[in-house]
Amino acid sequence: MHTFLIVDDSPTIRRMIKVAMTAIPGVTCREAATGLHAIEQLTLARVSLMVLDLNMPDMHGLEVLAFVRRHPVYHALPVMVVTTRGDDASRDAALAAGATVYRTKPFNPRALADEARALVDSTTAAPAEDHSRVP
Repeated sequence: MHTFLIVDDSPTIRRMIKVAMTAIPGVTCREAATGLHAIEQLTLARVSLMVLDLNMPDMHGLEVLAFVRRHPVYHALPVMVVTTRGDDASRDAALAAGATVYRTKPFNPRALADEARALVDSTTAAPAEDHSRVP
């Protein structure tokens, strides 16, 4: 079972992404309309993937991404940035900040869900690190 967190200030975009993602077997979605709400949601439930907009009213998506990358539980969380910002500077900044994937709106919901499934499958298929032995 996987929980995805969809962070976007547009209810319509959140709904589109949620419908696409919940078509993946075993996926449930949580939603956040603001960056601060996203951080709150991360404290309430462990998530397997975050879909994150950059342009939000209270906290820029890059700030949310920076929080995620500093957090000991979520530092390796796959983060799909989905935004209207198609310029190279925004893309480069998001990838440098730790975005796993950068996509622009409008997007193909099915392709986005397929990419999310591949990210989660590759994350869960990776062997767990063994911290019991010191080299």
